[in-house]
Amino acid sequence: MPVQQRTIVMGNTQTLRTPVGIVRLLAVIFACVTFSLVVHTGRWSGRVGDLCMFSWCFCFAVTLVILIVEFAGVQNRMPVSWKNFPITFAMYAVLMCLSATVIYPLNFLEDKAYGNQARTYQIVAIVFSCLTTLAYIIEVSLTRAKPGEVTGYMATTPGLLKVVETYIACIIFVFVSDPPLYEKHDALKWCLAVYCICFILSVVVIILCIGECTGWLPCAFNKFLSGYALLAVLMYASAMIIWPIFSFDRKNGGSPNRPSACSSSHNLYRMCTWDKMVAVSVLTAVNLIAYVMDLVFSARLIFITV
Repeated sequence: MPVQQRTIVMGNTQTLRTPVGIVRLLAVIFACVTFSLVVHTGRWSGRVGDLCMFSWCFCFAVTLVILIVEFAGVQNRMPVSWKNFPITFAMYAVLMCLSATVIYPLNFLEDKAYGNQARTYQIVAIVFSCLTTLAYIIEVSLTRAKPGEVTGYMATTPGLLKVVETYIACIIFVFVSDPPLYEKHDALKWCLAVYCICFILSVVVIILCIGECTGWLPCAFNKFLSGYALLAVLMYASAMIIWPIFSFDRKNGGSPNRPSACSSSHNLYRMCTWDKMVAVSVLTAVNLIAYVMDLVFSARLIFITV
């Protein structure tokens, strides 16, 4: 009777030895240590704490999935474009972990009622959160498109800018919605419409690239990107002018000076209305710069393989 031989399937260990694989492994370890230390201290209550904890856990889980997929060598079987998905997630992870690294100490580290041991754990968690952010920054720098390289759109500078634009828009939505800052004037409602329209269109572009559905567009993808970037620049430029005028001008019921009551607000979700209006103005300017850069790079991007 012939002896049946078993076929042992070995994973693709080579992917874990590459610089990108090593950086992803470090990101998984750093993120795991970060949220483990925060859980150990028990200092992550409220919406701010939930946001920070979600950022660390989400980045840990998705990076682990990416490592498993590449280790198993089943990238081609995934329902997403593997040329676009990892770099898109890595860029989001940079922004999420960076935000958590800044927000967490501002809201929880200043509490003097907790012992030195708990504060030590918190400080170590913040250090590892910084290391997690650094790991994702290195991953983005290693996987982004090099000059003359034919790769996925999301690996190019305009693609990465789309991630930044959507993330900044999400932060703007947080500030304008609690409490609603756009109900005073119809002009401010136009600014909200600008944020929503540009956000939705950027998300659509990201989804089309990750899902490899750019062929569904009724026009050439590069022409669509250039036209949309130009439209976004014009819309954000109008919001950049309108929002400060109707928020801080006394003629429109605003105040150009910071109220004294705002001095006692330190928590992100306890910021006074005036501070939130300033934050929206600054973020609008930052996103306008991002869209201007997007327009410039989109116009220069001649050949794109998605």
